[in-house]
Amino acid sequence: MAKKAAHSEIPDYEIEALARSLLPEIQKYFESEQGKREFAEWKTRQKVQRADNGHT
Repeated sequence: MAKKAAHSEIPDYEIEALARSLLPEIQKYFESEQGKREFAEWKTRQKVQRADNGHT
């Protein structure tokens, strides 16, 4: 029987196959101008949220 991810009915090999097929597209997005811009905006929001919650 195939090994399954923790707390999942989905076998690891299925998760790994999905990850292998999605990773190149995710990488392309984060390397694009839009991806870089949105990631920078997300980081700024995270920084503000941490500051609002008293974290550094």
